Amino acid sequence: MNFIDSYKKLEKLCNEMYGDKHGVSLYIDEMINTPVGSCYVKSWNEDLKQLKHYRWVRNQIVHEPGCTETNMCNRDDIQWINNFYTRMMSTSDPLALYRKTIRSNRKTHSSSGGKSASRQCDDSQQKGKHSRFSQESHRCGVFVWGTIIAVIVIFLFFKVIL
Repeated sequence: MNFIDSYKKLEKLCNEMYGDKHGVSLYIDEMINTPVGSCYVKSWNEDLKQLKHYRWVRNQIVHEPGCTETNMCNRDDIQWINNFYTRMMSTSDPLALYRKTIRSNRKTHSSSGGKSASRQCDDSQQKGKHSRFSQESHRCGVFVWGTIIAVIVIFLFFKVIL
């Protein structure tokens, strides 16, 4: 099976799950709208990153001239998509694991009166948002300074030539 066929198979499953088109995008959106998911599911962030990447790869292959399966993906990419499909079918995908964990925690906390883990997770999520913001700001600063230096070098180059 090739990448597009594997992606279509996953897309069809997600379409059926959501009763709508663009099922992989809806799955990604649900993950994004579940900010504490990474506190409950170990593979959450990596799975989200991979799903976004493979949606981008699919869009490149389908919409961009010169982008083909041959130059955009390899056997490991196809295997990841197929494995994710299998995880969804066996309800071991991130959203299914999250729902199972939340249900289990509700039963445990309601019967024992214990403190919810979501508060701890909220604190760590806030730290994560801050560090991501800092990284994005840093990248933006590097880009701006790089652009300024490039303009100066070009200006000096033309000044020396003329």
